[in-house]
Amino acid sequence: MRIIKRKTLKDFWNIYPNAESPLKSWFYEAKNSDWKSPADIKEKYRNASILKNQRVVFNIRGNSYRLVVKIEYSLGIIFIRFLGTHKEYDKINVEEI
Repeated sequence: MRIIKRKTLKDFWNIYPNAESPLKSWFYEAKNSDWKSPADIKEKYRNASILKNQRVVFNIRGNSYRLVVKIEYSLGIIFIRFLGTHKEYDKINVEEI
């Protein structure tokens, strides 16, 4: 999978250093995956939330942080749409970002 944009992850872990290792793990696992459907994601990430509009929410570092992505399965592209604390996540409309 191609992930756009990794800089979002780096910027986040510069602010929250304890997120670096889990985000790097997620990045390398996602990059080396070939997800064709939400079922492929649920196979690896049972706690991921599959939402409308091709959105998926990943819990990072024991649900301390939330990563929201949009996945274009046919193109093999993951777009990072949001990365933040659980409190920040509660303030967004995840299906519209």
